[in-house]
Amino acid sequence: MAEGTIQSIYRYPVKGLSPQALPRVTLTVGGTLPHDRLYAIENGPTGFDPAQPAYFPKQRFLMLMRNERLAALKTDYDEASHTLTIHHHGRAAARGDLRTADGCAAIETFMASFCADELSGPAKVLAGKGHSFSDVAKKVVSIINLASVAAIETAVGRPVDPLRFRANLYAAGWPAWHEFELMGEELTAGGARLKVVKRIVRCAATNVDPQTGIRDLEIPRTLMRTFDHMDCGVYAEVIGAGDVKVGDAVRAARLL
Repeated sequence: MAEGTIQSIYRYPVKGLSPQALPRVTLTVGGTLPHDRLYAIENGPTGFDPAQPAYFPKQRFLMLMRNERLAALKTDYDEASHTLTIHHHGRAAARGDLRTADGCAAIETFMASFCADELSGPAKVLAGKGHSFSDVAKKVVSIINLASVAAIETAVGRPVDPLRFRANLYAAGWPAWHEFELMGEELTAGGARLKVVKRIVRCAATNVDPQTGIRDLEIPRTLMRTFDHMDCGVYAEVIGAGDVKVGDAVRAARLL
């Protein structure tokens, strides 16, 4: 079985907004990457209760599948202060500590204007203790095989930015689609152990260029037409805590 290497690590502090590259991360059992999808921006009332946070489908929040203009925003997030800075047209357009009412209001005011014609209610910043606004109910880490992205590039005849897939870990060194052979397998990645639990079905968010915000490709349709599925990447649960850094090996635990 092929051995891969972690080429890059990303988290998305606010669901739907831009990624934050990390050189290393500490994974905990049953958790996501720290601060991954820790916040979301509500698109119309959801009934989300911060005291009893529960899963809601991504359509209830601002997200790229429907709101591709979000890709035009570049964000910085400071983990220590929970401060989000939104950049638009090369300048800081909004900044706020997402733990405070004033900080949330600053972000909400900007988003209400920026997405005015796409909102079905107030643009409210949401968070719940220990909650991650993932596309799936379980707390998982998403993994993309860069060789599979290369196979998609061949199918569409154009470069495909791997960030279209908004994953946490990007692995190099595996053959294309090798990740699907890992279903149910336990993996080691650096000092952490993960169990692969689900293939990721791709949605129209992957059609959006993450640099320009332009909907310029048809990734799910290309996947179905060329490969007879709409999947790229896998979800894995963290079953053994540990540090993972760029350059670490990722391999099936049973081969160790």
